[in-house]
Amino acid sequence: MTKYVIEGGRKLCGSTKVHGSKNSALPILAACIVCKGKNVIHNCPDLSDIDATCNILKHLGCTVSREGDTVIVDSTEVSENSIPDNLMREMRSSVIFLGAILSRTGEALLSSPGGCEIGLRPIDIHLDGMEKLGAQIVSEYGHIRCSNGGGLKGTKINLSFPSVGATENIMIAAASADGITVITNAAREPEISDLADFLNRGGARIAGAGESTVVIEGVKSLTGAEHTVIPDRIVAASYLSAAAFTGGEIELKSVIPAHLEPVLNVFEESGCRIDVNGRSISLTSPGRLKSVKMIRTMPYPGFPTDIQAPVAAMLTKAKGTSIIVETIFESRYKYIGELMRFGANINVDGRMAVIEGVPMLHGANVVSPDLRGGMALIVAGLGAEGTTVVADDNHICRGYETPEKVLSELNADIKRID
Repeated sequence: MTKYVIEGGRKLCGSTKVHGSKNSALPILAACIVCKGKNVIHNCPDLSDIDATCNILKHLGCTVSREGDTVIVDSTEVSENSIPDNLMREMRSSVIFLGAILSRTGEALLSSPGGCEIGLRPIDIHLDGMEKLGAQIVSEYGHIRCSNGGGLKGTKINLSFPSVGATENIMIAAASADGITVITNAAREPEISDLADFLNRGGARIAGAGESTVVIEGVKSLTGAEHTVIPDRIVAASYLSAAAFTGGEIELKSVIPAHLEPVLNVFEESGCRIDVNGRSISLTSPGRLKSVKMIRTMPYPGFPTDIQAPVAAMLTKAKGTSIIVETIFESRYKYIGELMRFGANINVDGRMAVIEGVPMLHGANVVSPDLRGGMALIVAGLGAEGTTVVADDNHICRGYETPEKVLSELNADIKRID
C-alpha cells in the first residue's frame, strides 16, 4: 500500500503546469476503437486509470505505445469484442468501451465495472441509449451482451439524467450509425466537447457538444486522428484548494479558466484573490479563509462533485460555518470521518455536510477511501500542524500524476512511500 507522509504547516508557493484531463483522455482512448488506424493523443496523463484503459485496448487487439505525454493507438486491427472481468474491475469508467466495441465489431460482451465506491453509477442509461440505437441487450449474472443486429440506426434519445458517460457512449456509437442521432438533456461538461473534437478530427459529424442538445450525423467510417487532451480542471481545483488552505500563493499554467468558473467563485467567496491571465490562474490566500454559505454539487456548469472533497478539506479551518450539499453521489462523504481525525468539526446529515471552522488541524494517520477523498486528506495534511500519514490503496494515482512531486515543487514537505 502506498503512503504519503506529510509535514504540514508550510505555505504552498510557486507555479506548476496542470496535466491533461483524465476524464477526457479515457473516453478519447476508448473512441480510438472506432477511429480505425493510427491515433495520436497528446497531453495524456500518466495515471493508473490510463494504464488500465491501454491494457483494455491491447486486449482488444490494438497496438498501444507511449512517448512522454503522447499515447499512440493503432486500431487497424481489433480482434476481440469482450473485456474480461479482471480488466473491467480496474476502473469504473470501463463501461465507456461499450459503444465503441459495439459500433466497431457489431457485438460487445462486458462485465460490471470496478473502481472507487463513491455511490451507485447505474449503467441503465448507457444500455437504454444503445437499445434506442437498435442494439439488442441481454444482461445476466453480472455480464452484459450487446449486439447491433442489422446495424445501429440514428434516432432521438432523451436522457433521464445528463450522464457524462452515457452521453459519451452514445456519441461514440452514433458517430458511424446510419442516420442522424439527436441527444437531448445531454451532459455539458468540457470533456464532452473534447471527445467530440477528437471524433470530428476522425471524420465524425457532431454538432452541439457542450450544449444540452447534441446532433450526430452518422458517417460510414472514421479514421485515425491526432488530438491534444484538454487540461484537467479537477486537478487544477485540487491544487488551488491546497494553496488556499495553507495560506499560499501559486500559479497554475496550461489551464482553461472558463472550465473552472464555478470553483473560482467559491475561492473568491472564501477570501482568496484570483487572477486570470490567458491560460494561467493565480491564487493568493488571505491566510485564514472565510466560510462559504452553501456549495451544491451539480452537473456542469454547476459546482463539480469531483472537487467537493478537497474544497471541504479547505474549509475545515475557515472562519464560520460552511455547508455542502452533494446531489450527485450518495456515498461521497466517506472521507469525512478521516478529516475529523485531524480535529475538523463536521456534521453530516444525509447529503448535507455542515463544516464548523476550527482554528487549527493536527497531523493524523488516515486512510484514503477513494480518489477525491484521498486528495482531500492530502490537502488537510498540508495545512495541519505536525506529521500526517495518508495510507492509500492506489486511489490517488488514478487521477493525480505524481502529486508528491508537484506539491514538493510548490514548497510542500511530502514524500510517497510504497
